[in-house]
Amino acid sequence: MKNQFLLFLAFVSISTFAFAQRGEQKGGGSHEVGGGHIPAKGPAMVKHGAPAPEHVVADKDGHPAAPHVDAKGDKWVGHDTGKNDARFHLDHPWEHGHFAGGIGKGHVWHLAGGGPSRFWFNGFYFSVAAPDLGFCGDWLWDSDQVVIYDDPDHVGWYLAYNVRLGTYVHVMYMGNG
Repeated sequence: MKNQFLLFLAFVSISTFAFAQRGEQKGGGSHEVGGGHIPAKGPAMVKHGAPAPEHVVADKDGHPAAPHVDAKGDKWVGHDTGKNDARFHLDHPWEHGHFAGGIGKGHVWHLAGGGPSRFWFNGFYFSVAAPDLGFCGDWLWDSDQVVIYDDPDHVGWYLAYNVRLGTYVHVMYMGNG
């Protein structure tokens, strides 16, 4: 009986520790950013664009200094420069075609390899936009889950949202195969 009690006590202790560790993710433990949250939809089109920032700072304590989605209200933080942002202008939008693998919350993809310059999942290839390279250094290119959203402001770009981190970057579809 004593051994069963000690086993039970050990199980409860380990479970409590593991549960407590889950709260120590980005977002201050409240899962305001990342932690498995998937936005219901992509960002709205920006009506009056803000100037492109020289550097990005966190909008709140515990939030990343990167474009991200605040889980409370699905607010796309950092997607506010609008269609005239020269950093995302393409002379030949969609030169590799349109991504047809499924966009939005119902389509969660597992990264299968590569890095920012060329990553893939399910035979679809993408590349991170040069201005966003500094925002994906903590992505796990061989295992993170991503959701692809249309970018309503920047023709030829998509937004790849990292489910674990809650951050996103502009990506170009590079084709499949």
